[in-house]
Amino acid sequence: MEFIEPHAHMIFRTTDDYQQLALTGCVAIAEPVFWAGSDRLSADSFEDYFRQLTESEPRRAAQFGIQHYAYLCINPKEGNNRELARAVIERIPKFLSRPNVIGIGEIGLNRNTRNELETFKDHVALALEYSQLILIHTPILEDKLKGTRLIIRALQSFKNLNPKRVMIDNAEEHTIGMIRDSGFRCGLTLYPDTKMSYSRAVDIVEIFGTEGIYVNSACDWGKSVPMAVPRFVTEMRRRKHPEESIRKVVFDNPMAFLSQSTNFRVPSPKALAGLVGKDQAGR
Repeated sequence: MEFIEPHAHMIFRTTDDYQQLALTGCVAIAEPVFWAGSDRLSADSFEDYFRQLTESEPRRAAQFGIQHYAYLCINPKEGNNRELARAVIERIPKFLSRPNVIGIGEIGLNRNTRNELETFKDHVALALEYSQLILIHTPILEDKLKGTRLIIRALQSFKNLNPKRVMIDNAEEHTIGMIRDSGFRCGLTLYPDTKMSYSRAVDIVEIFGTEGIYVNSACDWGKSVPMAVPRFVTEMRRRKHPEESIRKVVFDNPMAFLSQSTNFRVPSPKALAGLVGKDQAGR
């Protein structure tokens, strides 16, 4: 089954992972900004990161027939540094015209601090100014329920915000209701140990239905599984869910959300051939 991986940190994965994703049916990937494992010291580091997301990764993905898209921001953890956050946000607009950029993300909260919340609001204002989609990270280590409430309250303070253009990720059983009731789209992160198992994600789909829900691997440098979405598909099939319901979660829902960006498209053989040619010529 074809699927879209709507949240994966491929910069931290090998090229073999792209190949495996292609073999299991992945046609497009959306990659948000991620913490590199240690805090960056300057906005210059982020600018280099943005170039990699908008230049190198699309070519690497295209070798395997996968279209690569990017979200840009300073991530919630480093966003606690307000001086750095302001410097990074000032540099983002010049990258928003690049053809694979679809939004601002992943923004949100890490430890629910006041500085993180102010940086989050700055990002939302930037997204609205430039008509960008928004991908949101909800806290993992700290209080997720409190953080999700703070995020929703902050979003609702922007009167011109369309909730259908906002994906709130890392949702769990105790937050999915408030996310969907507020009109936002909802992501389930399939990540070992710290987030959600495949069976638990299927449980949630069975309880809450498929409307406005999508699943992702959020694979990165940590203990993660790039092929998490196909494994979710396998668990859905094991429980005898119809193919159209499975496709809605792994393809139709992310397609509907991402297609709100004018830059998003399903990859065409001609476009991919051009990207591959550029990659080979650059070697």
